[in-house]
Amino acid sequence: MTSRPSEAPSEIGVALILAACFGTVMLDRMEQLFLGPDLERGLHLSPSQIGLLAGAVSVCWALSTFVFGMVSDRVGRKRVLVPAMVVFSLLSWVSGLARNFEEMLLIRALLGLAEGPCWSVIMATMEDLSTPERRGRNVGIVVCAGSLVGSTIGPVFATQIAAHFGWQTAFFAAGIPGLILAIVVARHVPEPARLPHAPRASLAGARAVLASRDLWLCFVAALMLTVWIFAFNAFAPLFMSQTKGFSGTQIGWILGASGLGGFLYCLTWPALSDRIGRRPALLAAGAIATALPLGFLLPGLDARLLVPVAMLTSAGPAIAALAMVLVPMELAPDGQTATAVGFVSIGGDALGATLGPVAGGYLVERFDLTAPLWLAAGAGAAVVLACLFLRETRPRLSPQSA
Repeated sequence: MTSRPSEAPSEIGVALILAACFGTVMLDRMEQLFLGPDLERGLHLSPSQIGLLAGAVSVCWALSTFVFGMVSDRVGRKRVLVPAMVVFSLLSWVSGLARNFEEMLLIRALLGLAEGPCWSVIMATMEDLSTPERRGRNVGIVVCAGSLVGSTIGPVFATQIAAHFGWQTAFFAAGIPGLILAIVVARHVPEPARLPHAPRASLAGARAVLASRDLWLCFVAALMLTVWIFAFNAFAPLFMSQTKGFSGTQIGWILGASGLGGFLYCLTWPALSDRIGRRPALLAAGAIATALPLGFLLPGLDARLLVPVAMLTSAGPAIAALAMVLVPMELAPDGQTATAVGFVSIGGDALGATLGPVAGGYLVERFDLTAPLWLAAGAGAAVVLACLFLRETRPRLSPQSA
């Protein structure tokens, strides 16, 4: 059991603070991708080395979000979250001091270890401080900040600073918000309270998480969702350029529409699930996401038509909010919410983030540039299949909130 704010405005305030924290986490995580051309020139990196940097962050993130999520279930949320935010912000600064690939790889791996706890602990904190009938709305607000910063604000922020002041300064600047927000969290976000009889996280609790059939279904859904994300995002631009013959500007508009659609889905779909249930919302989002790569494969669609198609079918972030956060938290054994979120994240960040681009690249070499889009469509269908067997977890709405 945890104490929850009784007034909705305080929940909204906490949600906005934690949304800013998660947006900052995603900025620091993704910045190395936005600055890829600058790193290639400045540190003389090859494309494969840039890919290794991203892979190192993903694997370290996935492992630490599980381990430190379990720690936060035992010792408290803020004791893990505040130090983690300080450390990853400082490591963003240190990234600007790297002189070669080896130093950058070590720094970014350590950054992944520091950022991983923020994912599970931020989400568990939001769950702890939310009333059940507003949980989906609040989690959606937090998760959509990752889409907004990661897909929209982050690229502009990083590349503009790098263009005017150098890539090192871009890393320095990205570290500032996290330090400020660590102070804000320490002072203004309440530590969720536990009743004396509330269970503490332990290895036995972790085994209970691993024994849950439904959490394994969420694990599979997270894995397939991440395959969908990477197979589509890594190869759709090449498909549009080389197969469709679109210009860079046209591709930019289509990808921008996709990012905007993902943000809107993530903002609204979890709140909708508060009304209609988690499972129906997941099934619908999975079907919509499956249509995204299929829409690109339809013959005769020009760039102008693909803009609305991309915007209307980019439901992946909504699936992430539901299958990787909300449902695992509601399925978790008592006292194990961050552990459950961390476990499911291993499927996405450690496995899906690796399998998606590797399998997509193999399929391109074996067949053609349409193959990764078929892979993304198949992964979307697999999300739907996994969610078909999930049990409904939405808390019953009270008469006053119905």
